[in-house]
Order: sequence, then C-alpha cells, then structure tokens
Amino acid sequence: MGRLLFIQSVDERTGCCLVYLALNGTMLAMLNDFYQNLDPVALAFGPFEVRWYGLAYVLGFICAGVLIYRAARCWKLKIDPYDVLTFVCACAIGIIVGARIGYCVVYGNGYYFEHPLEFLAINKGGMSFHGGLVGAVVAGIIYSVVMKIPVLTMADLVGCSAPIGLFFGRCANFINGELYGAVTDAPWGVDFTGSGVMYQPSQLYEAFLEGLVLLLVMRILVRLKPTKPQGFFIGVFLVLYGLFRIAIEFVRLPDSQIGYFFGTWGTMGQALCLPMVIFGIALIVYALKTRHEQCFRA
Repeated sequence: MGRLLFIQSVDERTGCCLVYLALNGTMLAMLNDFYQNLDPVALAFGPFEVRWYGLAYVLGFICAGVLIYRAARCWKLKIDPYDVLTFVCACAIGIIVGARIGYCVVYGNGYYFEHPLEFLAINKGGMSFHGGLVGAVVAGIIYSVVMKIPVLTMADLVGCSAPIGLFFGRCANFINGELYGAVTDAPWGVDFTGSGVMYQPSQLYEAFLEGLVLLLVMRILVRLKPTKPQGFFIGVFLVLYGLFRIAIEFVRLPDSQIGYFFGTWGTMGQALCLPMVIFGIALIVYALKTRHEQCFRA
C-alpha cells in the first residue's frame, strides 16, 4: 500500500505555511495534468466555435432560473415559469452588459476608451463580477418597477440563485487559464502559462467558496421557517461573497495593468468587495428591523 507523508512548505510571497499530502514521497500533479488536457472550445463546427465560457453563462442562467422558481415556491409566492423566464432574461442582459462595461472601465486602464469598438469584443474575454452585479441591479429594478414587484424580494431571489452561476463561471475561468493565483510549489499547482511555473488554481478556490459553499448556505436559509424578511437573503449573499473574494484575493494574482495597491497586497477586487460587505450588513440589519414579508406582487 502507498505511504502517506505530510509535507510542509512556505509560500514565498505571502509567508503562509502550506501543508499537503504526498503519496510515496511523490507530489501529486493530477490537477495540472487534467488542466493540460482541457480545451477552451467545447464544440467546433467549421469556423463556428462553442466555448466552455459561453456554456457556463448559459448553464448558470438556466440553473439560476430553476433555483429562483424553487425558492419562490418555498416562500409560497405566486410566481409562474413565464415570470421566471422574463426575469432571468432581463437579468442576463444586465449582467452581460454590466460585466463587460465594468471590466473595460475599471480594468481596461484606458485602452477601451482609445479603442471603443473593443467594448463589443466579448469573444476576446474580459468580464467583471462587480460590473455584472451593477447591471443585474439596474435590470432587476427596472423589471420590478414595470411588473410592480417588490425590489428586495426579487433581489433576494437573485441572491439565492447567483452562486450556481459563479460556480460555472469560475470553472470556465480555470478552463480558460485566466485569473489564476500566485506562484506556488504546492502539488496542486497548475502551469497556466506553459512556462513550467506552477500557480495557485485560485479559480477553483473561488468556485468552491463563492459557488458551492455559498450555494449551500443560501439553500439552507431559503428553507428556514418562518421565511426571512425582504432584503435578508441578498444581504447575506453580499457579505459572504465579499468575504470569500477578499480572502481568495490574497493568493490570486492581480490584473497586471493595475497590480497591488500596497506592495504585495491590496487588489482592486478587495477594494470593490469592501463596500459590498458593508452594504450587505446594512441590508441584513434593515431586513431584521423592518420585517417586510416576501411577496411577489406589491
């Protein structure tokens, strides 16, 4: 039988101590091998390509729609599949447009203002979560006002379903070899650049925390009785996402055009998540004080 050994190393950038397992003294490199065999293109028909990144968005929106419908039924809201479909479509437009504009404005370092047509080049990558969040908020508010639905109830439904989209999105980031972490000598390191240098697969850390863990927490809260008041669920989502993202940013490399704010720490992602956490806490306090019941029609 194989012999399990505990191996300890220190991350040179952060000084954090890493402890991992080795089998028979040989560090496991299965994750890197798996990555090297991935193709960002899922399907190709001549010049037409279907990429995993695009499929991640489609799967995210479909699964989010299912979760929104199930949460609404759990809260005994009178909502039908057509309502869910129109709302998800509205949010999808807001998310895609907002994510692209957010990336170009915040992370583009002026490039996209000099080349405005590049704003439309979504196929070249470049989407921002925070921009997508703003786009979803704008689309959700417009939809809620037009349909006469409480804004916070719709926001709560989004907060309960968004983690599944984040999970698929981060997995797609991993497949694309983008948004990876710092250099590491841990056995689960991945060579994203083809240079032989191993990096932290921070996309998978985010997929786990922002996706699976956050989804589990939200699903547990959705089922609690009595149902939590308007604003509670989106508040919890903002707080937990912000905290998870801030933590993971310590092992994730910042965008090269921006870098760190303070030597070797402090990223744009962390700066944008701090107000999210504060606003989320404020929403939770507001929800618990006002205790407006969840309802689909005002």
